[in-house]
Amino acid sequence: MKKTQLTKSGFENLKKELEELIARKRPYAVERLHKARSMGDLSENSEYSAAKEELAFVEGRIQEIEVILKTVEVVENHTNGSKIEVGTSVTVEIDGKKELFQIVGEFEADPMNKKLSQTSPIGQALVGKKAGDWVEVNVPAGKIKYKIVEIK
Repeated sequence: MKKTQLTKSGFENLKKELEELIARKRPYAVERLHKARSMGDLSENSEYSAAKEELAFVEGRIQEIEVILKTVEVVENHTNGSKIEVGTSVTVEIDGKKELFQIVGEFEADPMNKKLSQTSPIGQALVGKKAGDWVEVNVPAGKIKYKIVEIK
């Protein structure tokens, strides 16, 4: 079975989300469904349909997280800044501007918050590289050259 790589913080966030789903969101969705069911005719009851969908979403997310937690591999940065791997933060320079990226497992990727999967084009180009290296990344708009400034 394929392991799901997560950073320590990603693992902790996932556990917190699961606890929140089980302790609060599931009971709320069950109660909402129960109230909607008591409103009478289910065929024209939009609240019943919405409550049923919400409960199905919550249950689906709980199952998804439980599967991930069974196959999780918590990745810690062991390179002490010598090379880029999952769990490292890397400062790159592009056209004189510095950007900070964090390389994370696929499941944690959040490009809007500069969390890049090791399987993304930029992530693949950076993994294994050292400070001072240049990498070239093919993106839809062409090629981007990054200079690796610092690894943490």
